Amino acid sequence: MMEIAGLPVPVFCGVDWAEDHHDVALVDAGGTRLAKLRISDDAAGFAQLTALLTEHGDSKDHKIPVAIETSRGLLVACLRATGRPVFAINPLAVARYRDRHSVARKKSDAIDAAVLANILRTDMAAHRPLPKDSELAQAIAVLARAQQDAVWDRVQAHNKLRSQLREFYPAILAAFADKRGGICSPEARTILAKAPTPAAAARLTRRRLQSLLRQAGRLRGIEAEADRIHEVLHREYLHQPPQVEAAFGQQATALLRQLEAACTNADQLEAATRESFDQHPDASIISSFPGLGSLTGARVLAEIGDDRARFTTAGSMKAYAGSAPVTRASGKSCTVMARRVKNQRLAAAGYVWAFASLTASSGARAHYDRRKEAGDRHVAAQRNLFNRFMGMLFHCLQHGEHYDEETAFPNQPAAQLPAEAARRVARVGCLSTGARSGRRST
Repeated sequence: MMEIAGLPVPVFCGVDWAEDHHDVALVDAGGTRLAKLRISDDAAGFAQLTALLTEHGDSKDHKIPVAIETSRGLLVACLRATGRPVFAINPLAVARYRDRHSVARKKSDAIDAAVLANILRTDMAAHRPLPKDSELAQAIAVLARAQQDAVWDRVQAHNKLRSQLREFYPAILAAFADKRGGICSPEARTILAKAPTPAAAARLTRRRLQSLLRQAGRLRGIEAEADRIHEVLHREYLHQPPQVEAAFGQQATALLRQLEAACTNADQLEAATRESFDQHPDASIISSFPGLGSLTGARVLAEIGDDRARFTTAGSMKAYAGSAPVTRASGKSCTVMARRVKNQRLAAAGYVWAFASLTASSGARAHYDRRKEAGDRHVAAQRNLFNRFMGMLFHCLQHGEHYDEETAFPNQPAAQLPAEAARRVARVGCLSTGARSGRRST
């Protein structure tokens, strides 16, 4: 940093990023612009940026903070690698700050870079720097989010294919209506690939169906399953005209290829996510919680990271997850509402976590039942349980402790579900991992 009488003078940096170039602005504590520069989006441009920061007092002990409108990309990754504080500012917030500097609504990349630098100068305490997560935690975040996106893509591809099959091929839907995964199952996809139309399905023999089931990976009950599918496919159904049916079959084959690719991507990314998560030091603590396996645990770790200084209190982590309610009070009006601005990925993982815990923890089940008896709807009771788990997780991670049922839910009577209800909850919980439980935006 610059110095006056031997004392460091704060300098703040703003970067307005674009696809092929970035605008940089430096301001001092008084708001005076010290420098502006346009750099290219490559190694040479980054070298220019670091040289500019060094010229204005950047050093190992006094890193100049940088504000930018994104948390991703090579530029952000390189800035974080230098150990400096990087602040990802919401573009909507930048637009509001811009109005403080000009009422003429003028805008340019250089102006936005200066606005970003002034945001740190005036309101740095109101914004959080990007967390200092480990390299492994960042890799888990990449894999877990990609796997979650692949699952959402798989659900979308499944829904498209199922909707199209209803138009001309109800037999294949009936054959796998009660099977887990439906037409997403390997058996359904294998049979549909060989018989994409009702006419082709009618020509399948029991022996051919047995061969297809073995090809799909089935090991037991092949003959009985082949007989069942053969009987369902040969029932009486309504049909499209032959040429129209053949055209629908071509479309179904194209949609099936999309579903196959989505299923393969989801499965491969799931395996990679589990493998990386199991290598993380926090994996044993996170997995000790009821309802958290390797995949859901990886999704939770991906969003909260492993920087212990990121969340100063359990409440801040609960608010980030969206499990804590938000209060709006004005005059005599006071309303407590569900939090809408949150990490949608973490909230989606939390719903699955809380649901799965109902059959894995008697204390969690008793807590959920109490909330239902108090008048909460299912989603509200789930969110309240998730909120409690987030507080426990914060404590366990901060103190390096594993989950303990007696400590988490003391003096709770065992709450046992009837066998059929337990199976139903477990089945819905499994299906929820493939459903789009939250919005995709973060």
